[in-house]
Formats: sequence, structure tokens, C-alpha cells
Amino acid sequence: MAEIPANLVKELRDQTGAGMMECKRALQETEGDVEAAVKLLREKGITQAAQRSGRETTEGRVALDIDEAVAAMVAVGCETEPVSNNEEFLIFVQRVLDAVAHDGPDAAAELENERVELTAKLGENIVVQSAVRFEGGEGEVLSGYVHPPAYKIGVLVHGTGHPDAAYKLAQHIAFAAPQYLTEDEVPEAEVNAEREILSKQPDVADKPDAVQGKILDGRIKKWLAERVLEEQSWIHETSQTVGQALKEAGFEVIEFRRFALAE
Repeated sequence: MAEIPANLVKELRDQTGAGMMECKRALQETEGDVEAAVKLLREKGITQAAQRSGRETTEGRVALDIDEAVAAMVAVGCETEPVSNNEEFLIFVQRVLDAVAHDGPDAAAELENERVELTAKLGENIVVQSAVRFEGGEGEVLSGYVHPPAYKIGVLVHGTGHPDAAYKLAQHIAFAAPQYLTEDEVPEAEVNAEREILSKQPDVADKPDAVQGKILDGRIKKWLAERVLEEQSWIHETSQTVGQALKEAGFEVIEFRRFALAE
């Protein structure tokens, strides 16, 4: 097989927007003829796929796979609901999920050629938006939840305690979308930036300094309660916080991830 100089690959990529590997293969097949390679990529639909790469992908599927030791979750986006239910698209989602479950999140990149070919075939931008893999140790629990009927929001939970508590927690996270587990995880710079914004709001700025401080403390507490898992109101019993509910259930969170295609 002919050795293709990097500058030719770059030239073809600049002309077509196709991936480096697709360009290299096309040049190898055409023995370094750039014009013929452009024609070949067009015939395969790969140039059209590259042109679709900037399109928004708010439809698609979140899928997960869980056993006792390993849990994996992927979010694969497309442009329209019909394609999200297309059999070939769903097969691709499963292939990505299997790869991530076996080899970790980076394994999704190994299916790039299949993704490009499917994009060309189905006529929509298809993107592996997110992928995660958790490993559970002895005595640890892996659980997850994908919200029906659209299956565009999914959650993985890794912790210690009863599996029922883990599943309920995954449902809560799907609904409440926390960004952090505890207040300690929230970057100080982020808190300070929010405090600065709140301090300039008219109903705060015109108050005396002592009053301003109390108002800001209260609003920061509310702001944190919307973002910090342990401080959120538990959707299964709103009189409790998540932290209180988990303590009562004897469940401790090690890590969690939430994927949402439309957000």
C-alpha cells in the first residue's frame, strides 16, 4: 500500500472536512491522487457527513450496562427522533456501549469510522457525546437509571449500601441534575462569582451592608441547594434532603454521572 505524505492528507482534509483516517485511506486507494480521493469520499458520502458535523444533536439515546463489577453509560446524539429509533442507529449505540464497558470511555473513539459511515448513510449528524465506566469493588453497589420514554437522560451511581437506595438516588439525580456531591466540591471561584452577581441585584444593592450579608448568605445557600446533591430536596420525600435520606438508608455515594442529550 502506498505511503501517503502528511501534507497530502492535510490538503484532502482541508478540502473535504473528512477525518484524517478517512482521508488517508482515500488517498491510499487512489494512489495519492487528491482529485480522485475527493471523488471517492463524495461517493462514500463521507464529505456530506463531515459537513453535517456542526449540526445540533439533541435527540438520540442514553444507554447503560451494569453487572456486579462494571457499569458503563453512553450518550449518542442524532438530529431527529425517527433516527433515534432507527435500528442501525440503535445497533451503533449498543456497539459503543459494549466497547466502553469492556475497555473504558476512550474505546468509543475506535468506532469513529463506523460513526462517519452511519452519519453518511442516515443523513444526520451522529455524535458520541459522552461515555463513562465505573468499577465496583467488593461490597460496593453499581446502579443506574435511564428515563423513559425518550431515553435521553441517564444516570450511573457508584456507592455502598442497599441497591434499592442506589436506584432511587439515580432516579433523583435524573430529575434534579446536581452538579456536585457536597458543598466542599463546589469551586470557591464559582461561589464568589455568583455572590458578586447577586450582590448587584437591585433588591440587594440598596440594602445596608449588614442586611446585604444576610440576604446574600441566604441566596447562596439556596443556589448551592440547587446544585449540590446532598443539599437537594429528595424527590421521593420532599421533607428530607438527599443527605438526610441517604443517611437514613445507610447509603454512601462514591461517585455519580448524569448524561442528558437535550440540555
